Amino acid sequence: MALRVLAHFTPGQRVLDMVAPEHDWLDIRWCAEDDDETFYRELPDAEVIWHVLRPLSGADLELAGSCRLVHKLGAGVNTIDVPTATARGIAVANMPGANAPSVAEGTLLLMLAALRRLPLLDRATRAGTGWPSDPSLGETVRDVGSCTVGLVGYGNIAKQVERVVVAMGTPADRVLHTSTRDDGHPGWRPLPELLADSDIVSLHLPLTEATHHLLDRQALALMKPAAVLINTARGPIVDELALAEALRAGRLAAAGLDVFSVEPVEADNPLLNLDNVVLTPHVTWYTADTMRRYLELALDNCRRIRDGQPLANVVNQVN
Repeated sequence: MALRVLAHFTPGQRVLDMVAPEHDWLDIRWCAEDDDETFYRELPDAEVIWHVLRPLSGADLELAGSCRLVHKLGAGVNTIDVPTATARGIAVANMPGANAPSVAEGTLLLMLAALRRLPLLDRATRAGTGWPSDPSLGETVRDVGSCTVGLVGYGNIAKQVERVVVAMGTPADRVLHTSTRDDGHPGWRPLPELLADSDIVSLHLPLTEATHHLLDRQALALMKPAAVLINTARGPIVDELALAEALRAGRLAAAGLDVFSVEPVEADNPLLNLDNVVLTPHVTWYTADTMRRYLELALDNCRRIRDGQPLANVVNQVN
């Protein structure tokens, strides 16, 4: 009997080509993330759920009577009720590092766009008011290679960002990082010191109770007025109201954000009205190459279920 998979995202043709026809031992039911009717119809019979971003609650998992595995297409499992999954004997797996190349590039994209005022210059050029350029560009805009870069969190993505900014000219000793404890690396700094010393602060850590609003009003006040904040991790790590206040008051130069406290971002979010903020809709991970890596790992764990082998990258312990 084919393994029933509920793929909770909308596939492109490349994704469909990867799972058919050679994977006819799978019965994949595709469901858009906003299609609750299909989701709840398919949920009771799903043995595997391929999960992206739409929260998977304890109530959802209570309905998933046949489920053996929730496989996050990505690294962060904060959108899955892992305790309920564990209590119900459902394994939860993730894909550490699979999206790292794409998110690292997206992080650099936001860094450069924020540093170089890209949205503002694009609008000015289209309006015919941006030529010749604002003379303040030559006084305030900086190269990445001249900046001290602070990485908050030091996992797969942060380490790739580090390699890229060093390749762009940032001296290795001016790439700082912080994590839960001093790891002995010469670039490690406690968070307050990293925030105070960095020209660019980039977030690369999971959302937990400890990291919720880690960058609150007090933490943001430690940053340089000319500094740039980049967040490609999770929106609630930053107090958005405090960030908007700092950006509006000139206590922070710019921000590049791919994630938000509420997603999709709400129309009244004050960050939407600021010229010194670059915004993207949680897509730095979303490339053809990341999707290929995701599908390879997702299919591998399905094969492991089929063949009775241990699952890879399980984040909880189930009986």
